[in-house]
Amino acid sequence: MHSNLRWIAALAAVLSVAVQPGFAQNSGNVQRGASLAGSQCAECHAVNKGERSPKVAVPTFSAIAATPGMTSLALEASLQTSHRQMPNLLIERADRADIIAYILSLKDKP
Repeated sequence: MHSNLRWIAALAAVLSVAVQPGFAQNSGNVQRGASLAGSQCAECHAVNKGERSPKVAVPTFSAIAATPGMTSLALEASLQTSHRQMPNLLIERADRADIIAYILSLKDKP
């Protein structure tokens, strides 16, 4: 597993244990999130299902969504934490909520 994806998975696991069951997940606009992802994230990440990331070592949004325990809270924390290979992004709260909603929409439904 790619090191960034392992970090995200570990963060998701920790946050899923730390968060109380009734904690509200943020709800963003999936369509707006797809548009934002295309303009802000697609330089490095594959943002649509079935694509490969332009940068080989960078996880696709589908892979991030499929990470066990991935939640909006885990993504929120991830998008506000600097990463070695990811630029420090300043994404407005509403934009983050929309991007997170889009990423989570890529999860395979059981």
